[in-house]
Amino acid sequence: MKKRISLFLMLMFIAGVSHAELKIGYVNMQKVLEKAPQSAKAKSRLETEFSPREKSLNSQVKEIKSLEDKLNKDSSVMSDEERRKLEKDVMEKKRDATRAQQEMSEDFNLRRNEELGNIQKRVYEAVRALAKEESFDLLLADGVMYANDQIDVTNRVLQKMETSSQ
Repeated sequence: MKKRISLFLMLMFIAGVSHAELKIGYVNMQKVLEKAPQSAKAKSRLETEFSPREKSLNSQVKEIKSLEDKLNKDSSVMSDEERRKLEKDVMEKKRDATRAQQEMSEDFNLRRNEELGNIQKRVYEAVRALAKEESFDLLLADGVMYANDQIDVTNRVLQKMETSSQ
């Protein structure tokens, strides 16, 4: 144990850390990703892009529901051929709606990940710029159990993100 402590102290001395003060900061990445203006813009773009498809899916579901209601209500007065045709139509429409829902979900996830990647690049650039401007030796993000408010630079990163979005 003494060897480990002495080795650690010796390494710190060699590295010059014992004579220099480290400037350390912490960035709450979750907060930055939630509150960055680029996130709101990306969310708006996604909603605009996918709202027509969502409306189309909702109308398909309503149509299926009305056909099912008609089938349940009128099946006793329908001929077997009409009933089978309507059942087949309902099944095809359900299958089409399920397929369209899956495609939309996959497309949405791809676009969301694309937007998130772009935002993460901008956050990284803002964090690097802040670190250089303010001479930080170390900026931590994920995996931090506790960070004192004095070293939390999350709000400053958000300010950089806001100025870069304008």
